[in-house]
Amino acid sequence: MPRLAAASLAGTAIEFYDFFVYGTAAALILGPLFFPTFSPLAGTLAAFGTFAAGFVARPLGSVLFGHLGDRRGRRPVLVASLLLTGASTVLVGCLPTYGSIGVAAPLLLLLLRFLQGLGLGGEWGGAVLLTVEHAPPGRRGLWSSFPQVGPAVGFVLANGLMLALSAGLSEAQFAQWGWRVPFWVAGVLAVVGLWLRSSLAESPRFLEIEDHARMPLAEVVRHHWRLVLLTAGALAAGYAIFYAVTTWSLAYATERLGVSRTVMLSCIMAAVVVKGALTPLAAVLGDRYGRRPLCLAGCAAAALWMFPMIALLSTGAPLAMFLGFVVALIAFITMFAVIAAYLPELYEPRVRCTGAAVGYNLGGVFGGALTPIAATALAEQSDGRVPWGVGAYLTGIALLSLACFALLPETLPAKEAAAKSGTGTETGTGAETGAGAEAGAAASG
Repeated sequence: MPRLAAASLAGTAIEFYDFFVYGTAAALILGPLFFPTFSPLAGTLAAFGTFAAGFVARPLGSVLFGHLGDRRGRRPVLVASLLLTGASTVLVGCLPTYGSIGVAAPLLLLLLRFLQGLGLGGEWGGAVLLTVEHAPPGRRGLWSSFPQVGPAVGFVLANGLMLALSAGLSEAQFAQWGWRVPFWVAGVLAVVGLWLRSSLAESPRFLEIEDHARMPLAEVVRHHWRLVLLTAGALAAGYAIFYAVTTWSLAYATERLGVSRTVMLSCIMAAVVVKGALTPLAAVLGDRYGRRPLCLAGCAAAALWMFPMIALLSTGAPLAMFLGFVVALIAFITMFAVIAAYLPELYEPRVRCTGAAVGYNLGGVFGGALTPIAATALAEQSDGRVPWGVGAYLTGIALLSLACFALLPETLPAKEAAAKSGTGTETGTGAETGAGAEAGAAASG
C-alpha cells in the first residue's frame, strides 16, 4: 500500500501540476499575451474563459476514460491520461502568442486547455480507484486520501516555480519566455510519472468482476442519474472555494489591490501546504466517524467563512490574507479528504470508474469553471469597495452543496457495514457490504 499510494500521489500531483500551472498563468500573464486587443478586465475574463474550458472537458474525459477503466481496467487509464495531459501542457509552453500568429493563438490555447481537462478527467478516477480497491477495510479513507494530497503537491510545484521565475526575472523576461518554463517542465514530470506507474498492479476488485458493463455510461445514466447530480452539486462548493483562493484572488489582489505577485503566491502556497498536510488527518476521521458527517461539517464551515475571507483578502495584508485562505482551505479539505473513498462506495464496482469520475468532474464544471469568471465580474461591480458580491456567490454555492450532501446517504465504515449486513467480516467496499449498496440504491432513486 505505501508504494501504491506513493505512485498514485506522484501521478496525481504531476497531472494537477499541469492543470494548476495554467490557472496561475491565466491569472498573471495569458490575458495580455493572447488577448492583447481586449481591455485588462476583458483580457483577464477571456483568459479565465480558456481556463474554464478545462473544466468543461473534465466530465467528457471521465466518460472516455471511465469507459476504459470499467471495461479494461484502472491501470491503463493512469497511463493514457498522464500522456494526454503532459503532452498538451508542454505544447502550451511552445505556443506562439497573438503577436506572432494572430487569432490562431487563442484558438490553439483553447484547444490545448480542452485536451488538458480531458486527460485530468480520467486521472482522478483511475488513481483513486486503484488505491481504494487495494486498500484494507477500515483504512480506505486514509489510503485513498494520498491521491487527494496530489493536488496540493502539484499546486506547490507549479506556483513555486512560477514564484521563483517571477522573482528572478524582469517583467519583460517573464512575459517573453519565463512563463513558458513551467509548461516545459511538465514534460519531464510526465516521464517520471509514467516510470512510477509502469510497475503498478491492476486492481484486485476489477479482476474479480465477471460481468463487465458493456456501456458503463448508459448504466450510470439509467440507474444512478440522481446520484451523479447530487454528488456534482455537493462537490461544487469545494471547487468554488479552491479556485476562488488559488486563481481568482491571485488576479484580484495583483490587479486591483496592487499586491505583488511574490506576496500573493507565497500566501496562497502557504495555505495550500497546510491543506495538504491536514488531508490524511481528515481522512482518518472519515474512517472513524463516516464520510458524510465530515462533508456536512466542511460545507457548513465554508458557508460561515466566505464573507470573513473576502474581508481579510480586501485588506491586502499578507497575514490577514493567509488567515482567510487557510481557514477556507481547511473547510475545503474537510470535505474533499474523504471524497476519494466516499464516491466509489456509492457505486457498484462494474460502473464505479465512470460513475464516481463523472460526478466528481461534473462538480468541477458547476464550481470551478465559473467561479473565476463570476468572481471577477462581481468584483468589478464593487467599484473599489470590498467585493461582498463574491462572498455572497461563494456562500450560496456552499449552501447548495450542503443541501446536496444532506440528501446523500452515508456509506458506513467497513466494520459497521459488515455488522449491519450480518456477515461479521470486513470484505469489499461500502458498496459491496450491503450498507453501501442500499445507500447507493437510495440515492439513485
